[in-house]
Parts: sequence; structure tokens; C-alpha cells
Amino acid sequence: MPRVIAIDFGLKRTGLAVTDPLRIIATALATVPSEELLDHLRTYLAKEQVDGFVVGLPKYLDGKPMEIATNVQALLEVLKKTFPHCWVETVDERFTSSMAQQTLLASGKGRMARRDKGQLDRISATIILQGWLESGPKR
Repeated sequence: MPRVIAIDFGLKRTGLAVTDPLRIIATALATVPSEELLDHLRTYLAKEQVDGFVVGLPKYLDGKPMEIATNVQALLEVLKKTFPHCWVETVDERFTSSMAQQTLLASGKGRMARRDKGQLDRISATIILQGWLESGPKR
């Protein structure tokens, strides 16, 4: 079964996570500069079978989209054009950053490791993808 990639998009950096081939577990994949995201995805898809993307859609507590949601919407359109064979789905990403921070704290990593924002982006993408996997049957 093809893999699914989760994207935690940011203006500077983007966190990526991927499922195992059986779509049971989400694993952190990479953090890439956002301007290099499409090139990174092209390279990955040339090596691995992927049939979809789960993209975190940032929202405020009241459910309204955050300002960066405009950039995420633009990314969705680019993904659909660049990878027409893949489906693209959004999920609410509220609280993923704070959950990622708590995960790092619980891991016992030192202060310097916890300052690595790239690691937070990867963990956030993993949380987004694992939540998607646990939410029920998929495509």
C-alpha cells in the first residue's frame, strides 16, 4: 500500500512525516526549508510510493483560520498541480505545536535539543499524521 505524507507548513520551515507502507504508524521524516519543499517531495516520491498528502490547516481556538492558512491553501493548489496522481486532504492542526513541545519535554532531551525548531516541526507533522491515521478508515 502506498504511503501518506503529512505536512506541517511554516513560512520558514516545513515539517514532514510519513506512514509505514501498511499505514499503521506515523514517523518523522524531515524538516526542510519551505522554499525547498516541492523539490524534497519530488525526490522522495521518485523513490517511494505515495498516494496522498495530509496537510495541517492552522486554526484559532474559535475555529477561524489563522493568517498563514492563506499560504497553506496556496500550497494545497500547488500540491494538486505538481502531484496530480496524489490526493490532498487537510486536518485541523490546533494544539499540535504544544503537543510537540510536551513530547520533547517528556522525552528527557536537554534544553539545546528542545530548542531545535526543526525537531518540533517534524514532531508536529507526526502528530498530525498519527491523528489522521487514528481517525478511522482511509482512502
